[in-house]
Amino acid sequence: MVETFDASLTAADVVRGTCRLLWLQGWSPLAEVTLADGHRADLMAVSRSGEILIVEIKVSAGDLKGDRKWQAYRDFSDRFAWAVPPALTDLLDDARFAPDRCGLIVADRHEALWVRESCTSALAPARRRAVLLGFARAGAERAMRIADPGFEGFNAW
Repeated sequence: MVETFDASLTAADVVRGTCRLLWLQGWSPLAEVTLADGHRADLMAVSRSGEILIVEIKVSAGDLKGDRKWQAYRDFSDRFAWAVPPALTDLLDDARFAPDRCGLIVADRHEALWVRESCTSALAPARRRAVLLGFARAGAERAMRIADPGFEGFNAW
């Protein structure tokens, strides 16, 4: 069960709980993925069938209300969802956050649950290929950095 309001929840806590949920549902999540337009997705996940989900993490009302970039993420995903701590869920019913199209995940540092599923809008094949390649390369680079943290070759990229 997701915790009730906890002011100490950070973005890292919400990411952790959300990643656990996605993994258990067959998604492979990766945090902090830079997109071709220069924006950075808080979480991107790929399903077993190749479907792409972007999740925007918000932990404060001010950050949520001030976000103007989230709609650009729809160009790089089949689905989009918000992930927030329990205290912010009511704010995401507002029409400006597209509750009819965007999913909603409520998370704490241990777990998460889907409150509202996101609608699917399939990417064009060329865009899907480009996004999946970027996702795969980001994951591979991170794995290499962990396996060989002293390797200087990463700076050449």
